[in-house]
Amino acid sequence: MDFTEDQIQRYSRHILLQDVGVEGQEKISNGKVLIVGAGGLGAPVALYLAAAGVGTIGIIDGDVVDLSNLQRQVIHFTPDVNKAKVLSAKEKINLLNPDVKVITYYDLLTAANALEIIKDYDFVVDGTDNFPVKFLINDACVNAGKPFSHGGILRFDGQAITVIPGKTACYRCVFHAPPPANAVPTCSQAGVLGAIAGILGTIQATEVLKYLTGVGDLLTNRLLTFNAKTMEFRNIKVKHNPKCQVCGDHPTITELVDYEQATCEIKNNH
Repeated sequence: MDFTEDQIQRYSRHILLQDVGVEGQEKISNGKVLIVGAGGLGAPVALYLAAAGVGTIGIIDGDVVDLSNLQRQVIHFTPDVNKAKVLSAKEKINLLNPDVKVITYYDLLTAANALEIIKDYDFVVDGTDNFPVKFLINDACVNAGKPFSHGGILRFDGQAITVIPGKTACYRCVFHAPPPANAVPTCSQAGVLGAIAGILGTIQATEVLKYLTGVGDLLTNRLLTFNAKTMEFRNIKVKHNPKCQVCGDHPTITELVDYEQATCEIKNNH
């Protein structure tokens, strides 16, 4: 593709990078990335991928902007309260970079629509905040052979892993099934430090750009965890589980399933 003078200037800091250059920027501009969730993680992912010039960004989210979202979901502004998150996100992306084509899905990702939605994308980003959809994303991406980035945040902690189906451990190799009720609270129940979403979201955006350009080592077969209180990062080595229910030698999960969201009661000790 031929970049205009404005595009060469816009992406000049990428083009100057020896490992990226014009060829790498072309790969980014031809890339198609689906972001599941336009919340705490999806917000910084969308902004950085748009700034980088990813050609097509799909965003799926069935929620509207709430005032409590603004503490960490930086793509949404105060006037966006009660607006569909996908519409709010699209407006900011269009303002940031008109080169980017934004496809919105004002809907929830489900077992019924997941494969149809992800089939046109090169990479999927899990920016969700609940386990049922995280397992659905994993199972759908493994089924369709689509690479994806998992991210999760809670309180002061975050974790991420990148999955290349058929080549690396999948999310279910590490976490076998959604947790039972009262095992793990959500951010809306237990709280989350707002900036944590930015830390992890930018890590996920970096993984996308590395995948599209072929630069560096992806976060595969290792779970990156960090704690903001101590600012300690750990790489935990993981490996493909031949007994994995989805990507193992004899998979037992061959159809997508919508799991129920387990509720968790947080007890305050006064």
